[in-house]
Formats: sequence, structure tokens, C-alpha cells
Amino acid sequence: MRDAFITAINTQKVTTDWINSLSENLINVYTPGYREKKFTFKTFLDGAIGDAHLRNLDQGKSSPGTSEENIYLEGSGYFVLRNDKGRLVYTRLGEFKFDGEGVYRSSDGQAVQGYILNDKGEIMNGAKPVDAESFIDTAFDGGAASVPTTNIKMWIDPSNGKYLGKYEEFEFKDDGILYGKADGGKIQTPLYKVAIINFHNPQELYQVAEGQFVETEASGKPVVGRGEVRGGLIELSNVDFDANTSYYQQAQTQLDLANGLIKSHKQLLQNAIEMMNS
Repeated sequence: MRDAFITAINTQKVTTDWINSLSENLINVYTPGYREKKFTFKTFLDGAIGDAHLRNLDQGKSSPGTSEENIYLEGSGYFVLRNDKGRLVYTRLGEFKFDGEGVYRSSDGQAVQGYILNDKGEIMNGAKPVDAESFIDTAFDGGAASVPTTNIKMWIDPSNGKYLGKYEEFEFKDDGILYGKADGGKIQTPLYKVAIINFHNPQELYQVAEGQFVETEASGKPVVGRGEVRGGLIELSNVDFDANTSYYQQAQTQLDLANGLIKSHKQLLQNAIEMMNS
């Protein structure tokens, strides 16, 4: 026979954890790039026991960004950032801008990674282009087919006010390629391809900051991500507000029941002690 008091105590604890998880989701409904947390239960023997916190990896809706330099990834994968210690960090939030030195950076100053292209749009590995098949095959050390990523730079030449001394403007296209545009847009030259990386088991990425993750042994090595990159947009939170509100109400009811059982059990115990002492 199961102990009702132990069952209620266990249920109270795990339901509190569930409510905290749901509260975090609801608070971050409008936080760009936020990944919804999923709370699951693995058993109800002796009360509910919480399972691992999973992240919802579904696509968040797009929204106009804070700048035309922002980008949105429609598809699977992550943008790649390199911090000041050289470590690679992965994120869905493309709230990026070029700094005063022309380096493309995240809002917290990490350098967005990409691949250098030749004028045919081919990824360059040193002085040699990499064919598309080799590029898609695999990705290691932050670069597909062992091609190292690099900081994306669009510095402005002070002598003529043009990007890289040649281009009046730039544009990100759907394939993640950054084009330099000259002669009123008649000339469009591919310059960089934004690095998009994915993992065989992205649930096992380790979160180091809100919306930022690093590789782990369980996540597996990085592989090439798939998707379209759209300029001037960012990804919103993927929290389902209605579902989380409903779950919150269920969790609150479950907590009230557990608290009621604990209170009743304590009262019965108190009554028993008083009868024994009378």
C-alpha cells in the first residue's frame, strides 16, 4: 500500500517545479529567441516524479528586427558565434549588427561566423573552392568539410564611404549569402555565407546563456544546418501561450490537491497524538 503522505509530498514538490517552468515560459512569451521549456513526468508511483526539462525546438514566428542587419533562420539549425576566448556558441536569435570596425556581432559582442566566398559564390578553403557536395557532407571544428569559419566583416573605407571600399550597400539573401551591391544594385557580388550549423541531438546542447548553447558529447559533432536566412527579421519566442496557460491551471489544481492531502494527513496525525495522550 502506498503512503498517502509521501505521495502528496512528492507530488507537491514536482508540481512546484512544473509551475516554475510554466511561469518562466509565460514570462518569456515575447522574448526574442526564447526556447519553450517542456516539463514531462516519468512516473506517478509514490507521487509524480519530474523528468528532464526538454526544450521546444519548433520554429518561432518571425518579426521585424531592430535593424536591417538582423537575420532570421527559417529551418533547422543555429547561427554560430565565436566569443572572445575563441569558443563557438550556437544561437537562433539573429539580432546581429556590424560594429564600428565593420565586424558582424551579436548584441553581447560575440562575432558571427561565416564562410568566405569567391565571386562565383563558392565557399573558399584557403585558395581553393569547396564543392557543394563536400560542404554538405559534414562539419567539424566550426566549419563544414573542415573549412574554418571566419568573422564576417564589412568595414567602411573612410576615403569613399563604401563598404570594403567597393559597395554602396549590402543585402542578405535567402541562402544566407551576404552580397555587396554597387552601381545602384546592378552589381551584386557574393562576399560571405552565414554559417548555419545543426546537431544530431540538439536537445543535448548545453545552455550557457539565454538562447545560447555549446556543443556537448551527447549532442554530437556539428553538421550542416538547413534553412533560409532572411534579412531584417528576428525569431520570436516559440512559447504556446494558450497551452502554457492551460497547463498552469492544471498544475495549480494539482498543487491545491496535494496541499489539501498534506494538510488532512497532518490533522489526522495531530488527532491521533492527542488521543494517545488523553
